[in-house]
Amino acid sequence: MLLVVHTGRVENRRVAEKVAGWFAGAGVALRVVDDEAPDLDPSCYARVVPLGPAAAEGVELVFVLGGDGTFLRAAELAHPAGVPVLGVNLGRIGFLAEAESDALADVVQRVIEQRYQVEERMTVDVTATVGGRVVASTWALNEASVEKSSRERILDVLIEVDGRSVSSFGCDGVLCATPTGSTAYAYSAGGPIVWPDVRAMLVVPSNAHAMFSRPMVVGPHSTVAIEVDPEGHEAVLCCDGRRTVEIPPGARIEVRGGRTPVRLVRLVEGHFTDRLVDKFDLPVHGWRSR
Repeated sequence: MLLVVHTGRVENRRVAEKVAGWFAGAGVALRVVDDEAPDLDPSCYARVVPLGPAAAEGVELVFVLGGDGTFLRAAELAHPAGVPVLGVNLGRIGFLAEAESDALADVVQRVIEQRYQVEERMTVDVTATVGGRVVASTWALNEASVEKSSRERILDVLIEVDGRSVSSFGCDGVLCATPTGSTAYAYSAGGPIVWPDVRAMLVVPSNAHAMFSRPMVVGPHSTVAIEVDPEGHEAVLCCDGRRTVEIPPGARIEVRGGRTPVRLVRLVEGHFTDRLVDKFDLPVHGWRSR
């Protein structure tokens, strides 16, 4: 397995040693990427691999110890190989007490015994062109955003869906999000929450200076295009907050359903509604529960 750790925290490194010991005791070899290896005890891994698209080739799954940012970094490594990703959010859970250590041991045991399910999450593929020349080609699990490059300026864009113009306006940016990303950046920008089994793309303008600026939900086979005004200002294309490209005026960014999904590991069956209530700490007790 490939072990990905938020090594910036001492507690995470201690947990990584414990997890590595459990896996080693079951005969499971771990590999780590070369930029994390210096921060980890050599007992944590049997092999060091270069950071890049081949890091997860040949592994059973990617085991992540860290928060949401660490998970996205791991998904970036797992995506090219189609390897499932299991995230243990230590920042949210904090496996420090004895009972919590037992819970983590149970997670590891389930992985060793392959007692888990794998679900696929839709991604988006993104291409940016200038004058017909490709200047960027990337992907996103949560969202691809086209944003103004300077705080003082307005980004003027034209939105198209399947080659048909929809609207032009000035804005801070436009997000094209997946259902997975609907509870992340797109939610903060005013987009709807979409259940993960719905295959669709969200188009969410950010602070648009227009009467028609509501979020749109389009089909998974549609192509959403964002054209940056050739007489306007530079923009920035950012995917999952990790892969960033500067975009010149006159660029065209096309977003469509991704060819390769991200595969997520679920240890127990659960409903998205329950996870949603837990994530946002939603009030579910009212007059009907009296």
